[in-house]
Amino acid sequence: MTDLPPPFGQMPFANLGDVSEGWKHALDSWGQALAPLAATPFGKVDPKDRRFAGPEWDHPLFDIMRRGYSAMAEQMMDAARSAEGIDPAAKARLIFSTQMLIDAMSPANSPFTNPIALQKAVETKGASLMAGVAHMMADMKRGQLTHTDPNAFRLGENIAATPGKVIYQTPLFQLIHYAPSTEEVLETPLIIFPPWINRFYILDLTAEKSFIKWCVDQGISVFMVSWKSADSSMADVVWDDYIAAQIDAIDQVRGLLSVDDVHTIGYCVAGTTLAATLAVLAAKGEAAKVRSVTFFTAQVDFSQAGDLLNFIDDQQLSMIEALEQDGYLDGRYLALTFNMLRGRDLIWSNVVKNYLLGEDYPAFDLLHWNGDVTNLPAKWHRSYLRDLYRDNRLVQPGALTALGVGIDLTQVKTPAYVQAGKEDHIAPLPSVWKLTEHLKGPIRFLLAGSGHIAGVVNPPSSGKYQHWTNDAPLTTLEDFIAGATETKGSWWPDWQRWILSHGDKTVKAPIPSEGKLKPLEDAPGSYVKTR
Repeated sequence: MTDLPPPFGQMPFANLGDVSEGWKHALDSWGQALAPLAATPFGKVDPKDRRFAGPEWDHPLFDIMRRGYSAMAEQMMDAARSAEGIDPAAKARLIFSTQMLIDAMSPANSPFTNPIALQKAVETKGASLMAGVAHMMADMKRGQLTHTDPNAFRLGENIAATPGKVIYQTPLFQLIHYAPSTEEVLETPLIIFPPWINRFYILDLTAEKSFIKWCVDQGISVFMVSWKSADSSMADVVWDDYIAAQIDAIDQVRGLLSVDDVHTIGYCVAGTTLAATLAVLAAKGEAAKVRSVTFFTAQVDFSQAGDLLNFIDDQQLSMIEALEQDGYLDGRYLALTFNMLRGRDLIWSNVVKNYLLGEDYPAFDLLHWNGDVTNLPAKWHRSYLRDLYRDNRLVQPGALTALGVGIDLTQVKTPAYVQAGKEDHIAPLPSVWKLTEHLKGPIRFLLAGSGHIAGVVNPPSSGKYQHWTNDAPLTTLEDFIAGATETKGSWWPDWQRWILSHGDKTVKAPIPSEGKLKPLEDAPGSYVKTR
């Protein structure tokens, strides 16, 4: 049949040869019958929705499917948003759950209703579906989605490969000292505390993206904490232990280099703990040990913590406790939670590409890191969710204690650099901003383009994204944005200038293998390799 109305008359299905002749005729028959209905205005599809962007979706049969789905999705979301008689937190969970359900119901997710998958199955005589089934079975055995080629990256070779030595180790962390690439370095060293819910090498991906290598090349003496993935030996690890570990790392570096103080960076949850650590040091009269603190997408006030709050009610906490085993929570559960926050991109798009289309996995360092999960100490994880996310106690002076002292963030006067991501779905911009309302020292706030990861890992060489600064006194987030100056590209040089403003004296670069602490092994160490 050739009299279908455009754009249905000339479809990509038309020239597949004898194998697909019956398939083509069946589609044309359905197209002829459904063309009048497809021409009616219903179910408006977002032109930016990549799930339905291919020309295959223009066929009347599949066009009706996508538009019917869009109409249904709009009705369901409208019903969730207009629900009455429930408290705001419950309503937020309803909206979030409805969106997850809608994303799961997309016709793009099924091999029977996705025309691109059907076409490829016909073209490959079913080989694409067989490859997809193999991918799915492998993921089921592994217990998590695969996002990248598992054989593409090797720690210490083509990822996490910045040269250095593990110079100190406890049952909770290893301390890495990176080898200098300049003859002289800043006298004040830098200690980086990555989140223990992920591997530290998010800041040491391939050499072109590595924040660590960039810092080393700028003449900064860099130390990194590599947290141990939890096992049964860490069943009793709590809040105090991570704070004590951060103080221990600070003291070890001070003693190693014979310096009075250090610069520090805390990324995400490690930034949350670093704020508490600074409060403990202030209470003990030891605040001078830290010359400056930088927060990458960190939160201390969780009143506006975004979609993660949908996982923190009593029922969810009870479910998390039921998943714990031998004193720790398997990191695959946490990875699933974060993937669900962006389910369309991190779950369903992979289902389509890898299961329905049978595509091979890409070699992508960031996705490799994202799938390299870390187990969490069960007791500490539950406490973190309950005390910080649910009850927001960290910003209540004295409501939480650590190492025998009450935590009061208003006593933290350490100069701070606060970085937030404009599109961060894990640590939302308004939530990160609240750091400026609780810390009392001088603060430079910077807003970076993109989100929780790409907003941080944005080297100057990439020329990507942008950032916003505002040198006026901090008042409100709205005022900051209204008066902000946009600068194209990476924010890392801005941070470097800020660090140098707190002391630019240089000394002969210390060599990791020649210090008071003898090397235990080469970077990236063994803790980062344990599952």
